[in-house]
Amino acid sequence: MTVQTAAAAGPARTLHVEHCMGTAFTIDIRDPGQWQAATADVVAWLHRVDAVFSCYRLDSDISRIQRRELRAADADPDVLTVLDLCARVQLETDGAFSAMYHGRLDPTGLVKGWAIERASDRLRAHGSANHAVNGGGDMQLAGEAAPGRPWRVGISDPHLPDGIVTTVSGRDLAVATSGTSERGPHILDPVTGRAPNGLAAASVVGPSLTLADAYATAAFVMGEDALEWIDAIAGYSALLVGSDGRLLASRRWQAARSVR
Repeated sequence: MTVQTAAAAGPARTLHVEHCMGTAFTIDIRDPGQWQAATADVVAWLHRVDAVFSCYRLDSDISRIQRRELRAADADPDVLTVLDLCARVQLETDGAFSAMYHGRLDPTGLVKGWAIERASDRLRAHGSANHAVNGGGDMQLAGEAAPGRPWRVGISDPHLPDGIVTTVSGRDLAVATSGTSERGPHILDPVTGRAPNGLAAASVVGPSLTLADAYATAAFVMGEDALEWIDAIAGYSALLVGSDGRLLASRRWQAARSVR
């Protein structure tokens, strides 16, 4: 994932970085007060998600289901929740997103965004109105970065290390990017089984990171056709970076500002 966020200075900030799911998660709370208990709750949640959904841990529920040692109905209750969400997005994307690849169960294209969005919900339950939860560049943003200042997010250039193609700003939004710059051609078209080659990155902005993350994966598979598709989904917009460096924006990409 290739999304960055600019940090705001100020005393009302609690910051924690946790390594989990093979990436770094940043919990950035912008409310005054003590947030150790809330942070610990989120950290425990992220590790629980990893224990249940990891495709790399032999003892995870997903791995056990894949080996037919465990039925989904008997697994952690969140497994059915996530698989239902994956099925919904598969229908919405006409198969461009799927939790099955080469006959293997792999819901990771949705799980991380879902886990981050639920982490934000947990922070809200603890009383935090202003925070960001960032997992490997995909983020759920709540409230403001500082009083009177919306969050400002920069989207990395997949063709230029440390470069930014554009920024978006707002309150209570999610931003997700799928592409090849960090992990190579790891995204496969569920229909063809091959890695798409039309785009270098696809970013999606909307209210829910669960959906924005999955939509970004689907958009990367769809290529330029993703623009017409995302325009039909209320509240979501997309920016595509072509393999040739072209920038292609959906009609609702109104918050974007090019800084290239």
